[in-house]
Amino acid sequence: MKLTMILVFMALLLPAAAAAQESGKYQCTYGDMQRRVEIVTEPGVEVPCSVHYFKDTEAPGEQQVLWSADNDGSYCRTRAMEFIAKLEGWGWDCGSAADTATEDDVADETAPVVTEESLGVPEDEESIE
Repeated sequence: MKLTMILVFMALLLPAAAAAQESGKYQCTYGDMQRRVEIVTEPGVEVPCSVHYFKDTEAPGEQQVLWSADNDGSYCRTRAMEFIAKLEGWGWDCGSAADTATEDDVADETAPVVTEESLGVPEDEESIE
């Protein structure tokens, strides 16, 4: 029974792991709260590695190192994906950091810059503060 559950869990988890594995960065949201999980390595190598956890809205700039490995890079990926699955089980919505841009983020990036000139305010009028 346990083996069947593990196989089902891995079958569900592997496609998400493969898609997000490229960046090693995951963004999770729950209401207004945001969390990040990142697999940190030197460029071009799998080990040493570490899994960092950020509570961006509750403790900005702080991070926790949850796991690290010196010999097996798959250890960090596996532990990160298990932790992401745990967060999702608690109701968090997680995805690869590249895939989690919100509509507001997209709107901010594509919104035109509003200036006095674009609003048609003549240069000789004083600004109201």
